[in-house]
Amino acid sequence: MSLLNTPSVSSSPPRPVPLPGDLAMWFFILAELLVFAVFFASYAFARSSNVELFNHYQQTLNRDIGAANTVILLTGSLFVVLAVQAVKAGNSVLCRNWLLAGATSGAVFLLLKGVEFADKFAHGISLSTNTFYMFYLSLTFFHFMHVIMGMIILGAVAWKAHTGDYSATQHTGVETGASYWHMVDLVWIVLFPLVYVMR
Repeated sequence: MSLLNTPSVSSSPPRPVPLPGDLAMWFFILAELLVFAVFFASYAFARSSNVELFNHYQQTLNRDIGAANTVILLTGSLFVVLAVQAVKAGNSVLCRNWLLAGATSGAVFLLLKGVEFADKFAHGISLSTNTFYMFYLSLTFFHFMHVIMGMIILGAVAWKAHTGDYSATQHTGVETGASYWHMVDLVWIVLFPLVYVMR
């Protein structure tokens, strides 16, 4: 009788956690990550064919600036996380401020990367110098442009937060912008050790 009186336990699987932000942005992010993955695979293949050349010219890169830029982007991602938390708490002003802080971290990244580019161009280095520099300039400039796009997105989202378009219950745009920024950060986390450090 006790078995008959035992309440049934639901066997339904747990509901999946929805992706933050707009689904269209996630398709775009996945497409961008695929392009970078092809870039990275091509770099690894070319490096395996000429390890000595890649190791030699890798030493001409400024690892200190590369490491500093890694910290800067990670800090920017922290600011963006805080912006999402702020808007979920209903504080649009604080959300705007954190988003602008994230965009500012991107500007600092671009400034330091610009110093690197200027140094290489001053020494006559270009895409045609050798295979290593072709990949270095292509990969880092492609990422450079994505940082600019991320700053534009964060700026646009910050403006909408400033005008009161977001609230604790309606903040998809903030999550969408944050998702793109984290993608930019993720790509650099792979790019930096691959191009600057790995031997």
